[in-house]
Amino acid sequence: MHKISVQQLFIYPFKGLSAHKCDRVNLQVGHGIPGDRAFALMYKQDVTDTDSTTVPWMKKHNFAMQNDWHGLAALDCFYEPASGTLTVKRKGVELLVANTNTTKGRDLISTFFTGYLAGIYPSQAAKHPQRAPLQLVGEFNKTRYPDREVVHISLVSRETINHLSELAGQPIDVLRFRPNIIVEGIPAWQEFDWVGQEIQIGTARIAVTARINRCLNIDVNPETGERDINLLSLLQTNFHHTQTGVLAQIINDGSVAIGEQLIVNI
Repeated sequence: MHKISVQQLFIYPFKGLSAHKCDRVNLQVGHGIPGDRAFALMYKQDVTDTDSTTVPWMKKHNFAMQNDWHGLAALDCFYEPASGTLTVKRKGVELLVANTNTTKGRDLISTFFTGYLAGIYPSQAAKHPQRAPLQLVGEFNKTRYPDREVVHISLVSRETINHLSELAGQPIDVLRFRPNIIVEGIPAWQEFDWVGQEIQIGTARIAVTARINRCLNIDVNPETGERDINLLSLLQTNFHHTQTGVLAQIINDGSVAIGEQLIVNI
């Protein structure tokens, strides 16, 4: 049996913005990965809680996301948990430095992204094409805004991405799929066989629950923000589905690091 191991780990501190590479992440029952999708940019008319740090989970159409605003992918956003500071750059030029722990900093972030959306075009299916004002919501390591109310993490095989690269005739960046965990040591698409199975990963245990149905966001280049590869159509044409990677729930707390092994309970 081939050794299956973790090749890469990512979190996305701000829903819809840049990935952060990690050497190790914690997995927590009922939460997923602390720090992942901890903040979100909510359309202001949807905010009902006066304390923006404690706004509860809502469906994804309440937030500014790359699927609706693919130009968000052109921003290089870095969050420093120790200081609570968000830095935003584009093509190496610093556009914003603001602290998420202060009212002033949170207002600066809300204002910046409201203005940024005003200068780019939404997708045809955007839920808020009128470019409504945005408000930063959430708090690092406490709140979480995944697409599904039942919190999941996402996994995909490196060989699956390699196979898609072959079909597309060019390298495909795994970040188009915004995964948490990239695994190596299994053939392309074999992660689909994990649905319904439990996996020991690092010191945590997870249950794989479903394949992931993809949207047009996978067509967007995560560096330029341009729709440059028709990946959704490629999936439909070659496989008669639009699925890549799998979802999993945490069933025992623990941590996982790059290089650690996965043991599948088949």
